[in-house]
Amino acid sequence: MKQGRGLICAATAAQHPSDLTTLIEPVRDKVDVVEIRLDLMAQPEVANCITCLPDIPLLFTNRPLWEGGKYSGTEKDRITVLQDAIAADVAYIDIELDTDTKLRNEVILAAKDRQTAVIVSNHNFTETPTTQVLEDTLQHMMDSGADIGKIVTTAQEPADVIRVLSLLQLSQANQFQLSAFCMGAVGRISRLATLYLGGCMSYVAVDDLSATAPGQFTTEQFHSLIHLFENNEH
Repeated sequence: MKQGRGLICAATAAQHPSDLTTLIEPVRDKVDVVEIRLDLMAQPEVANCITCLPDIPLLFTNRPLWEGGKYSGTEKDRITVLQDAIAADVAYIDIELDTDTKLRNEVILAAKDRQTAVIVSNHNFTETPTTQVLEDTLQHMMDSGADIGKIVTTAQEPADVIRVLSLLQLSQANQFQLSAFCMGAVGRISRLATLYLGGCMSYVAVDDLSATAPGQFTTEQFHSLIHLFENNEH
């Protein structure tokens, strides 16, 4: 990560841990974190994922159906896998803000005694809520005890992007780390802008075939934009 810029996270959609090495090796020097979507795997094998990618910070996510993911089992089982990741001292885990409060608190408390940072997230795949709703969501995240917040909406117009990015000013005023950007074609600019406006992390696809959200850039595309922006070439 360059000083003054947020982290770049490669989101993966691998079905098996053995696929991770092949996916990440070509972009290893271009990303800071790798997100492993356990809900997209044939089996959520935390230990094997760690073995396959031992030298890069890992973020484990087990996204349920009700938040746009593929996990369809019980909430208890879903959370147990995240607890396994925490016990293994992975760098990050992601748990949804709308997770049952008791279960969410158990995850956050478990992480306090380990080396894992907890990202509490909220995704809206249809729209961007009002400023009041967004700010209330951010406040709930700050009150949750998590280390980092993640607010991602779907932008229908430029004003949506501005509302979401403005959350970064509020989070910084409260000394709370936040990833905030928009999905969709209109929101693509926010994926780059957030890195330079105080956003904690932005997510990229490894390649054209492995996007996990609408509007994701590939790693190569994203680095081309970063190069142009940071080198001020004419």
